[in-house]
Amino acid sequence: MRLQQSETRFTIRRGDVLRWIYLGRLTLVSGILVAALLVWRSADPTQTFIATVIFLASMGFTGLSLWHTQLQDRDPSDHFVYLQVIFDALLVTAVVHITGGADSPFAFLYILVISSGALLLPLPGGVLVGVLATILFLADAVWLHLDTFRLEVVLQLGLFATVALVTGFLGDRVRRAGLALGQMESALRQLRLDTGDILANIGTGVMTVDVGGRLMYLNPAGEALLGLGFQEWRGREVVEAVETVAPGMGSVLESCLAKGQPVARFRSVADRDGGEVVLGISTTVLEREGRTAPSVTAIFQDITGQERINALNRRAERLEAVAELSASLAHEIKNPLASIRSAVEQLSGSTLNGEDRQLLQRLVISESERLSRLLTGFIEFSVLRMGKSGQVDLAALARDCVTLVSKHPEMGIGVRVLEVGLDREVRVPGDADLLHRAIFNLVLNAAQFAGPAGIVRVELENQEECAGTVGTDMENPVCLKVSDSGPGVEPEEVLRIFDPFFTRRTGGSGLGLAVVHRAVEAHKGIVLVDEGPDGGAEFRIFLPGTPQAEEVEVS
Repeated sequence: MRLQQSETRFTIRRGDVLRWIYLGRLTLVSGILVAALLVWRSADPTQTFIATVIFLASMGFTGLSLWHTQLQDRDPSDHFVYLQVIFDALLVTAVVHITGGADSPFAFLYILVISSGALLLPLPGGVLVGVLATILFLADAVWLHLDTFRLEVVLQLGLFATVALVTGFLGDRVRRAGLALGQMESALRQLRLDTGDILANIGTGVMTVDVGGRLMYLNPAGEALLGLGFQEWRGREVVEAVETVAPGMGSVLESCLAKGQPVARFRSVADRDGGEVVLGISTTVLEREGRTAPSVTAIFQDITGQERINALNRRAERLEAVAELSASLAHEIKNPLASIRSAVEQLSGSTLNGEDRQLLQRLVISESERLSRLLTGFIEFSVLRMGKSGQVDLAALARDCVTLVSKHPEMGIGVRVLEVGLDREVRVPGDADLLHRAIFNLVLNAAQFAGPAGIVRVELENQEECAGTVGTDMENPVCLKVSDSGPGVEPEEVLRIFDPFFTRRTGGSGLGLAVVHRAVEAHKGIVLVDEGPDGGAEFRIFLPGTPQAEEVEVS
């Protein structure tokens, strides 16, 4: 299919060349006839007769050729082109014969015949035309006008041969290039048709605006989602209209045009006659070569149904989390209560000696304190909320937490805490108390698991150092790393490590890392766990930083 299209395109070019050949042929024979009637008629009637025959033959042959290629709209075949070139070679030979043979000023026309044959025919055909022209010129120049070769004739024959070879080679290359170009154009045309069909039939809206906010393209799905007609708005500034029907989307387009940065995810709620429609939007910036200004393409779709499903899933997850949390809390409370009940039952008896009674009393007190600590931690965890927000020096918070942990009674024996990047001021927006609690729990957890003579590393990375490593659309991220040389976290425990009451340490409440997770989430950050550089666990907290934050060395 594509090959046929490319061949058709090339034959159309061949027809264009033939039209010029027809014009040149008629111009030549008309000029020869006029010269014969006005100049040669009195000198040599034979020349006039031959010129008249040439004119009539050319008019008839050219008329039939025009009828075949133009009126009948037929593609000229190779046989047809061979016939045209042979006729032109004979025509030029007749003209050269009546104008002096080897001395004729029209001998150069052989070069035009050879060139046209090389351009219109394959390489062997072009060479054959050159051989034919050489033979005809040789026959007329030597056998009919001269008795022997002359140097001029030899040079002309050499010129014809050279022209035949060079033009044949060049014509073959041009023809091959034309076929290849035709194939590429056919493939590009088919690709455009396929792309147009896809964009016209997909359910996702696609909109492209130029640097001036003018609408360049909007597919049918986009028209339906935005309520804007492409033909009505084509070439007009459309950003304000988009902002009206889909709040926030116009601002996103303007921001992308101004900054040249795409937006991965954006959500807009558009008003429709049937109610609100939630649109999920992403953009891409198309840079043009040269000085052409970039354009922005927005891809958007109706995610109302998906949003409802996600809301139901989140509700179900919250209920499941509450049920799981309640079960965990009940389990944690059950064991101390069972111990207290047993001790009280034994204390009510009269057979206990003093030592056993004191032991049971201490057990009741210790288990009661354990219950109190558990409930206090749970209450703190459940009511954990974002308080007063301001600019917080994360490095100073981390240094203070390291100092407190180093004096904590649960600090491991011989554990060393290494500070990296904490000697500068890195500010983030947030609640200082909440961030302090999260970092303290994280450093203390690392110190408890580092082991005797272990190492805890607390490292702070600025925006440039951790940019591109978050994997989210967080702006200006700042990263705090806390790693230890302990046993690390098993792969199957990674998904549960932040769950309330999940602990791998004897006597632990299982709420420390849960508090870290909730505190980081309250600051719209994320916390990840992986293998650390010293073989243990490494916790990474990513928090949104202050745009263009300045860092100051701490003396």
